[in-house]
Amino acid sequence: MAKPNYSFEKRQRDLAKKAKKEEKRLRKAGGPATPDGTETQDPAAVPPPPEVKTQP
Repeated sequence: MAKPNYSFEKRQRDLAKKAKKEEKRLRKAGGPATPDGTETQDPAAVPPPPEVKTQP
């Protein structure tokens, strides 16, 4: 059986943590959420569509 590569796993965890921290920093700063400079809208900030009520 192959020996687990703990260094690779740790590197992947560190990269994920760094990416999450950067996203949080950008969100708090109110800056663009994508690297190309375009600002994206948070889906939670968009109000839901109005409900259509049908009469029987």
